[in-house]
Amino acid sequence: MDLNSASTVVLQVLTQATSQDTAVLKPAEEQLKQWETQPGFYSVLLNIFTNHSLDINVRWLAVLYFKHGIDRYWRRVAPHALSEEEKSTLRAGLITNFNEPINQIATQIAVLIAKVARLDCPRQWPELIPTLIESVKVQDDLRQHRALLTFYHVTKTLASKRLAADRKLFYDLASGIYNFACSLWNHHTDTFLQQISSGSEAAILSSLERTLLSLKVLRKLTVNGFVEPHKNMEVMGFLHGIFERLKQFLECSRNIGTDNVCRDRLEKTIILFTKVLLDFLDQHPFSFTPLIQRSLEFSVSYVFTEVGEGVTFERFIVQCMNLIKMIVKNYAYKPSKNFEDSSPETLEAHKIKMAFFTYPTLTEICRRLVSHYFLLTEEELTMWEEDPEGFTVEETGGDSWKYSLRPCTEVLFIDIFHEYNQTLTPVLLEMMQTLQGPTNVEDMNALLIKDAVYNAVGLAAYELFDSVDFDQWFKNQLLPELQVIHNRYKPLRRRVIWLIGQWISVKFKSDLRPMLYEAICNLLQDQDLVVRIETATTLKLTVDDFEFRTDQFLPYLETMFTLLFQLLQQVTECDTKMHVLHVLSCVIERVNMQIRPYVGCLVQYLPLLWKQSEEHNMLRCAILTTLIHLVQGLGADSKNLYPFLLPVIQLSTDVSQPPHVYLLEDGLELWLVTLENSPCITPELLRVFQNMSPLLVLAELSSENLRTCFKIINGYIFLSSTEFLQTYAVGLCQSFCELLKEITTEGQVQVLKVVENALKVNPVLGPQMFQPILPSVFRGIIEGERYPVVMSTYLGVMGRVLLQNTSFFSSLLNEMAHKFNQEMDQLLGNMIEMWVDRMDNITQPERRKLSALALLSLLPSDNSVIQDKFCGIINISVEGLHDVMTEDPETGTYKDCMLMSHLEEPKVTEDEEPPTEQDKRKKMLALKDPVHTVSLQQFIYEKLKAQQEILGEQGFQSLMETVDTEIVTQLQEFLQGF
Repeated sequence: MDLNSASTVVLQVLTQATSQDTAVLKPAEEQLKQWETQPGFYSVLLNIFTNHSLDINVRWLAVLYFKHGIDRYWRRVAPHALSEEEKSTLRAGLITNFNEPINQIATQIAVLIAKVARLDCPRQWPELIPTLIESVKVQDDLRQHRALLTFYHVTKTLASKRLAADRKLFYDLASGIYNFACSLWNHHTDTFLQQISSGSEAAILSSLERTLLSLKVLRKLTVNGFVEPHKNMEVMGFLHGIFERLKQFLECSRNIGTDNVCRDRLEKTIILFTKVLLDFLDQHPFSFTPLIQRSLEFSVSYVFTEVGEGVTFERFIVQCMNLIKMIVKNYAYKPSKNFEDSSPETLEAHKIKMAFFTYPTLTEICRRLVSHYFLLTEEELTMWEEDPEGFTVEETGGDSWKYSLRPCTEVLFIDIFHEYNQTLTPVLLEMMQTLQGPTNVEDMNALLIKDAVYNAVGLAAYELFDSVDFDQWFKNQLLPELQVIHNRYKPLRRRVIWLIGQWISVKFKSDLRPMLYEAICNLLQDQDLVVRIETATTLKLTVDDFEFRTDQFLPYLETMFTLLFQLLQQVTECDTKMHVLHVLSCVIERVNMQIRPYVGCLVQYLPLLWKQSEEHNMLRCAILTTLIHLVQGLGADSKNLYPFLLPVIQLSTDVSQPPHVYLLEDGLELWLVTLENSPCITPELLRVFQNMSPLLVLAELSSENLRTCFKIINGYIFLSSTEFLQTYAVGLCQSFCELLKEITTEGQVQVLKVVENALKVNPVLGPQMFQPILPSVFRGIIEGERYPVVMSTYLGVMGRVLLQNTSFFSSLLNEMAHKFNQEMDQLLGNMIEMWVDRMDNITQPERRKLSALALLSLLPSDNSVIQDKFCGIINISVEGLHDVMTEDPETGTYKDCMLMSHLEEPKVTEDEEPPTEQDKRKKMLALKDPVHTVSLQQFIYEKLKAQQEILGEQGFQSLMETVDTEIVTQLQEFLQGF
């Protein structure tokens, strides 16, 4: 591509590619895509985006295309890779001028230089770092800033490389430039501190921006640039100096307004200081040991004393708390139970920690956390009133503890209390003791203090197990507080029911549960929405608990379910609806079938909620979970839900629909439980299976989801094998054949189990429908499949064909004889021999008995090959007898323990799940299965008698002499009485 002639053309097409008109935009994008691999194209792009007179949007697009080109074509091994000559020209051009006036474009250029550096620096681009170092020294503000921005992005990218050789290069780079980076940072920092008192806002902002960028460079060099950073005086000098710099910057905040760009940049710089310490502690805990004392002193003074007043801000407090937490919890600083087994470094760090965390310090931290940081703020109370659902979402915190103050303080309290519980337990008990009895509703501060202390007692529940008689406290103090209905008492009502939820699984007498259920019923009718939502959470924890008893809960079920449903209808936020749905699901799951009288209202409401939640996939996941438990609770009655249920399953498991990304896992689970509880097949339920074929070829399908797919296929086979196989077996068989080529061993077994079930349920249609798979099963047996679990399944499949469809087995044997170019008898003999040899691969008693029955079904026979294998058949049969025969101690006779009869269903205990419709179908199937209806003992006797009749007494005796005498003795013992 000639640069001069091409520049005009490329510029024109780039201009068209910035158009809002798709008729202009699309052809331009296609043209640019074709040019991506043309030599010289990226040189043209470089000329365009470095030409400051051109339109900003065009230049921006040129930078983006250049950046994407680096990802695709810069590596030497890439298809259509750029030539070394062009890359050399581009590298030189990229660092000629650091004078880009537009911030966003400057950042993109810095990023793309870093991308090239990742691949080429330092070997192909040795001049990059020296050029950057020289450029950050220039007096021109713009050039200096852009060079510093690039320096940061290059350092960040090189620091992220993880191969040993790359790490070594970065170590060399860090030691070479660390001194310069420190000087640069100190220079810009001092400049900023001088300007803060006398400079203009623009000058302050400019020097602060450079301070921030140079500190970002230092952070990467410090954390990632040294194997043993504590041995480097410059590194440790910089880290020790951070605390003084932090104090200076915090003091500067007094002189900067609360709402301007400078304030924002200043706070970012202060946070970056703390990030350097946190990252260094995370990556080099032992190198951090000399900094432990200073870090704790600094953090505790600013967060837990008056020193921080007027200068600290929320994110800084969070970072300081994280620093304390990481030091307290750091495993590197925890000695072994046997101190002598600990390293000197660990003992040194532990000693510093113990010296710092004295009784007065710990007491002060604990009291300040509870009485200051745990207090509900005016802002929170206002939010409670104006947006109660938003308040409950904020309160949960989730994964935001690193960045949000309240969750962070709670996590710090838990960690410190756990680490120093012997010291802090008496402190918290004393705080509890001062709050006994009711609190004056007019004293809001006293109510908030009690709320904070109760919060601490809930968070420390596991640590306080032996110190608090919670049952007595519940009856004498907490229960009466729940009954105070004054509006100002609502923070305490909410806190008390939360507190009970924290203690439920720790220490709560079972006999007290009815009293708690009564309280929950009352609170679910509370005037305050936040109290009701918190009560629902505690209800979930209560029914989820190990000691939950259905009989205690049932008297309150109708009331609670009705009130929860009303709450579900009242709340409007997606997160809150999900939460209440989870509570409902939990209740339905625990009471199972006893929910049936009460679910009518929910069943009617869920279709509306499903429709309303079209844009909220996570809420739809919660609806799916609820439906799963509903179907399990309703059993066969769930058929009445099909008009809503089946379209939901259809959408959730349709891989051509975008929502399947979120809904698939729960959708498959719902599909499965729907089948398991279905009393009969319906055309609509059969039609949903059209979704299965695309699922089986979906490469991204997780192994767990694939297992569920196989369970669903089995569910259809058990539900209606004839209709299902006639409709879908051909397509299913094709999918299975494709799967078997590339699936894992476990996956092969899952496929073969489906085939085995089809043969078991439908011995006539099954073999015909899965005929394409059976030759590979036969081949696997003959060739001695090396994986025992696969071989076991092969033998299970072939055992079904041989025992239950003799004519099909003969045609299969004939087909395989042609393929192997062998006589049928010879092939049959080989198969029996391999079967006998690999019998130990079969571990399931069912399959072992099946093998014995299947091979015995070849008798009586005058076929010389079968008679030649007679010894092996009898060996397997006697092994089978050992597996299945149990001795009756009264009569001394043996009985086949696998035989089943139409006996009355066993009664289900409270802890057991009632049988599903599929369980009943499997039971009925077992009552027709030869494994469970044919006595192996009698079958052997009849087959041997028939063989004797064919051969005569003498011939039969000769045949029996081929069997080991010990085996014959065991056989005779089992056949006594016949």
